Order: sequence, then C-alpha cells, then structure tokens
Amino acid sequence: MALALNIGKCSLLGNYRENNEDSIEVKQFPDLIVSIVADGMGGQAAGEIASKRAIEIIPRELRKNLTASLGVDAVKGVARRAIVQANEEIMAMGALDKDMKNMGTTVVMAVWRKGGEMFIAGVGDSRCYLVRDGKIQQLTVDHSLAQALVEAKTISAAEAKEHRFKNVLWKYLGSKEVGDGPEVPVIQVQPGDRFLLCTDGLTGAVSDEQLASYIAGQSDMQACAEGLGQLALDSGSRDNVSCILIEVLETN
Repeated sequence: MALALNIGKCSLLGNYRENNEDSIEVKQFPDLIVSIVADGMGGQAAGEIASKRAIEIIPRELRKNLTASLGVDAVKGVARRAIVQANEEIMAMGALDKDMKNMGTTVVMAVWRKGGEMFIAGVGDSRCYLVRDGKIQQLTVDHSLAQALVEAKTISAAEAKEHRFKNVLWKYLGSKEVGDGPEVPVIQVQPGDRFLLCTDGLTGAVSDEQLASYIAGQSDMQACAEGLGQLALDSGSRDNVSCILIEVLETN
C-alpha cells in the first residue's frame, strides 16, 4: 500500500498582537517530509527570531543525519538531537545579544519517512493531535506549570485548562531544561489519519472536541487549516494562531 501526504498550513497575526511570533514550515526532501510549528516568546523581535531559527535548524539537522537505513530507535535519536541542536543555537544567540537574552520558542514537529511511520516531538505547549475515525488524541505533552501540577496530582486536567499557570512554560527551546530532548512518539499511519500541529493560539480558544469535529468534516486540508485559524479568532483567541494539517492518503 503506497501512502502520500496532503498538507495545509496557516499562520495568522490575530486581532490583538502587533507582530506574529509564530513560524511554520513544511520541508519536503526526497525521502522525508518535515512539518514544524513554533511559537516564539521573549518580546520585541526576539520571539520571531527564535521561532524562525527553530524551523531552520531542525530540518537542516534531520536532513543531514536521517538515512533510509536507520531503525526506529535511531530515528528517534536523530529527532531528539535535532531539537537539542536548535536549543543550543538559540541559547547561544541569547547569550551573545542582550536584546535576545530571554528569547525562546516552543516547537512541535511531525517527521514522515516516505512510506513509513510518523515521528512526533514537541517542546513547550504547541501540540500535535491525531484525528482517526473521528476521535482526537493529543500526542504531545504540554511543558507548562499547570500540566506539571496535573502530573503531580495537585490539580485536575479540567482545572489546568483555566489555571493561572497554564501558559507558564518550564521547558522550551532557549532553556536548559531541554536536556537530551523530548520523548518521540511513533505512529503507524493509516489512510485517513489527520495530524494537527498547532500553537496555543488555537488550542487556548478551541476545545479538543471542536477540533475533532471540524477536522473530520473537512476534505481540503488547506481550507481546513485556514478555517481552524479563523475559528480560533472567532472564538476569542488573543494570540497569533498557527497550524499545519496533515492528511494521510492511499495512492495507487
């Protein structure tokens, strides 16, 4: 069974921000497709710079180190090292320029080796979801203080959605906490699968149930991405809104 990807993407300034600190990228190489969403932080131009560097460095490192012969565990290692490399370069930039010393960015990516699995990785609170058979599953874990309280069983998942620390990150690119890189879930893709990569400008305004319903009802991924962006703004998002939609197709 031959598979292919149909991809749509959207990044909106929104109604309340003066600049768009989000960056999105889809890189198609002969043997892999890399989709990345990053949400910069740090004020002034620093957030924009950090997110742009993330979407430049990570595909570069993946392209340099991923080969068709690598096994699944080796691919996970390459993905983690690509994120660690981006973190180191962003931290180095911050150390050299006082205007960028507090800059950072989230990142979430989906890496597809053509004909094979989808590798997912995220740092921060940008997310990856899988919508399969009308059901939605979050594949990444938010690195926010609110989520840390959930994992410590101090608050419930429902309480975390409204918690004052829900947007306070303890790990992101530009921080020492990245360590050896994040976990890398691996999904055995099926025709009809749809993956959503997005910033919290979308998930902060639109519920998982709304996301699942909207995505399942769309046939064109570019229109779906643009529609989700507008849905977030119509739902009161006060942030930049960015997303990438990936549909897995069966080809002849």
